[in-house]
Amino acid sequence: MVNQTPIHPVILCGGSGTRLWPVSRKSLPKPFLPLIGETTLFQQAVRRVTGDARFAAPIVVAGSDHAELIEDQMRGAEYRLIIEPSARNTAPAIALAAAILPADDIMLACPSDHHIADNAAFCSTALAAAELARQDYLVSFGITPDRPETGYGYIQKGKVLPGGFAATRFVEKPDRARAEAYLASGEYYWNGGIFAFRAGALLDELAAHRPAMADAVRQAAAQGHSERARFHPDAGIFDRIKGDSIDYAVMENTARAALVPANMGWSDIGNWATLQDALIADCGDGADNVVQGRADLADCDRVFASTDGPRISAVGLRDICIVVSGGEVLVTTREGAQTVGKLPGAAQQ
Repeated sequence: MVNQTPIHPVILCGGSGTRLWPVSRKSLPKPFLPLIGETTLFQQAVRRVTGDARFAAPIVVAGSDHAELIEDQMRGAEYRLIIEPSARNTAPAIALAAAILPADDIMLACPSDHHIADNAAFCSTALAAAELARQDYLVSFGITPDRPETGYGYIQKGKVLPGGFAATRFVEKPDRARAEAYLASGEYYWNGGIFAFRAGALLDELAAHRPAMADAVRQAAAQGHSERARFHPDAGIFDRIKGDSIDYAVMENTARAALVPANMGWSDIGNWATLQDALIADCGDGADNVVQGRADLADCDRVFASTDGPRISAVGLRDICIVVSGGEVLVTTREGAQTVGKLPGAAQQ
């Protein structure tokens, strides 16, 4: 790559991480917690693209409630912050970033709460995605699947493109039989929620498929104002947007969808079971148990035990997650971990 303008990372901080309740709460949600290692998932997302001239200073998109957290965790590093007036899902959030960039700039939209073990592989994939984005493809990171996972969306690959493939089909979370068929076919990748676009191409596609949203985003950006490194879109205009994900609003509708395969040790850390899986290699015992804090496990297999104080003692358990935090106690099977966010405690935090 010669004389190319830097890629603009766009770090999205929208989710509340309710499936990681009771540790993740509205006041301190999942991206800002040190769940893997000593730094937070947000800090890890930022550090993947800092200190590399191929990437510009990140643009962070978040609500006002977390602006101070972001400023504290950036620790003086250069960045721009877009304050979302209200949560409207990923399509308006990403489009806001596109609206403040020159049309020909390449943007890399990344969740702030995912774990990536291999940063070099991430950067290599990002560069391949950027090359396709410069050709006006709208590019997804396709995570190479290693199991028939029913908790992720899938992308089917089509014809070969330089550095990737056309994306011919986006599939929501499948049942077990379909997930097994997808894995066996070798044609499907997990949808990792990481995207590369030329800013102008994204806005054009949004205008074609969600014209009201595109118009409102453009107006909210045009009538917004800056304060220090913070940009405030016009709240009255933005709040009227009917929210939607970037997948539904654009990726499933565009004729220019592409994917680049990514094998980079990715996990969305979507619940306690996936956090346990991400930690097993470094913290697990011979039975794939993972312990954080004071816990005694006897005759247990694949148990996750995390406590901020009281001792956890467990005997003869299999595939169970036990979490004690802030006076709350959660006990769930690994399978049930997907629905923790629906519990009254998580919903009312």
